[in-house]
Amino acid sequence: MPGECHAHMIMDGVNYRQAVALHKDGVCEDEVRKHLSEYQKAGVLFVRDGGDAREVSKLAKRLAPEYGIDYRTPIFAIHKRGHYGGIVGHPFDTWKEYQDLVRRAKSEGADFTKIMVSGILDFAHAGTLTEEGLLREEIRDMIDIAHDAGMAVMAHCNGDETCAVTLEAGVDSLEHGFFMSDDTIRLLAEKGTPWFPTLAPVGNLLGCGRFPDEEVQKNLGLQMERIEKAVSLHACIGLGSDAGAYLVLHGTGTGDEYGYLKRAGVPDPVLKQAEQRVRQVFKRD
Repeated sequence: MPGECHAHMIMDGVNYRQAVALHKDGVCEDEVRKHLSEYQKAGVLFVRDGGDAREVSKLAKRLAPEYGIDYRTPIFAIHKRGHYGGIVGHPFDTWKEYQDLVRRAKSEGADFTKIMVSGILDFAHAGTLTEEGLLREEIRDMIDIAHDAGMAVMAHCNGDETCAVTLEAGVDSLEHGFFMSDDTIRLLAEKGTPWFPTLAPVGNLLGCGRFPDEEVQKNLGLQMERIEKAVSLHACIGLGSDAGAYLVLHGTGTGDEYGYLKRAGVPDPVLKQAEQRVRQVFKRD
């Protein structure tokens, strides 16, 4: 099985609030071991986490070698206060606070920096996001500061303009990337930036009744069409299921994502190339 390049160990794919509550008095080691065991059983031996605010991925990194898993984590993600991101990390108001968070994560053993620069999909209304992205200057400064600290950058990013700005700023991997235009897909391919389009959190919603299936299918179709375009331009596309998101279970979620990517026409050598790039770039010096 290919590696899992976008997961969240703090979530369980069933109930986010209950999953987080398990760690309110300290990380629940049994839960972390359960998820690591699920990856091991599925033959997934590389996992890149997207971070959390309760040190769950930090413990997972320490325990992962017992399961034969190479585990990479930013420890926590970083977002601008008042914008999306509290679900997986810590906020900043000033650039000094941002620099301090980058340094703090690094001192705690982070392998890279994870930033949040946009909202998420409005699953009930296809083609829309919960909020617009950050300003061009803000995105560039977040990436530059992390790079200056010697950290690769993983960016949660949606929306055409925000994705284009993030790619132009030199991000090391683009996560989600919904609603990119042809021009932005061309930029993605030209840059050679690994893109992890996270189809499973959308496709696995079909039939569950949580959101209108028609809207879910539209979002899924839009992303698959964008992937097909990216494949035609020889872009670097990888497997990241957003494991832990609703109905995307650890271990099996990786297989779900693989199935969606194959349906979109992504060849195995392309997936392998993206994973190899992540293994090379998203690690401490």
